[in-house]
Amino acid sequence: MMVRAVRVHALGGPEVLRVEEVELPPPGPGEARVRHRSIGVNFIDTYHRSGLYALPTLPHGIGMEGAGIVEALGDGVTEVKVGDRVAYVAGPPGSYSEARNVTASRLVRIPPNVRDDLAAAVMLKGMTVEYLIHRTFPVAPGMTVLWHAIAGGVGLLAAQWLSHLGVTVIGTTSSESKAALATEHGCTHVIDYTREDVVARVRELTDGRGVPVVYDSVGKTTFDVSLDCLSRRGMLVGFGNASGAPAPFDPMVLAKKGSLFYTRASLFDYVVTRAELLESASKVFGVMGRGAVKVHVGQTFTLDEARACHEALESRGTRGATVLTP
Repeated sequence: MMVRAVRVHALGGPEVLRVEEVELPPPGPGEARVRHRSIGVNFIDTYHRSGLYALPTLPHGIGMEGAGIVEALGDGVTEVKVGDRVAYVAGPPGSYSEARNVTASRLVRIPPNVRDDLAAAVMLKGMTVEYLIHRTFPVAPGMTVLWHAIAGGVGLLAAQWLSHLGVTVIGTTSSESKAALATEHGCTHVIDYTREDVVARVRELTDGRGVPVVYDSVGKTTFDVSLDCLSRRGMLVGFGNASGAPAPFDPMVLAKKGSLFYTRASLFDYVVTRAELLESASKVFGVMGRGAVKVHVGQTFTLDEARACHEALESRGTRGATVLTP
């Protein structure tokens, strides 16, 4: 069968995104065909498009996340059945499409009370927050943490979840409107990094101590700032490169700044097994179901608007989560 999909034939900026008709074969053994109702957009998609993260071949589709209906099954599939509403975060990239085949063991059933667009918007971002705050650096009530890009899709989920856990959140952003949005979603203190000295403000808010953990998806432009905001033996958790990859550094810097820890984390190392995947997704849908975390879909684009979508994402012109509709 033929489906419309966004693909790249060469690596580069948003202009390399093309919508074209591609052949979708029947699902193979262990696969399920998912007819998308909504498609999640994440910064990792721009990394695949630009070449920062390698695609298996060219031309190739992009997109890691989607939600829809199971239309067909390959041999040996027991995890889902035809007609199930499912969501996924799975490779290789290719979710920017009307339908695709997905390894069935990576599919998660969507609870009845969760809309398709919210499921598509929350899987990668929500499970990212889950592993970061529960497993990479487990937070505890009464802690104060620093989260860069707090008004983004991951940041807004994190602010709500951390607030629900009794954690004080210091967030950074770039405008008054984004600061207001972050505050509405549970961020205790918002620092406008275009007007304020982030390190000085964090030290002021923590009586000079700094924070035990910084969650940083920005990368190059925030790396040194993040280290300087940490308390002794604190941890910098890098999980993205929105401004580019940090420059190489001498590990002795960590010792000189207080025996600090640094990790570069990835969701896919925390949902290796199906049991890990289902547990993480269950926690995400659980906090949504209890009303502790509400997903904010700030903007929706069609497949034909994929270029404009990436332009908005990379110019920091988006708020909250972004989704595509097939």
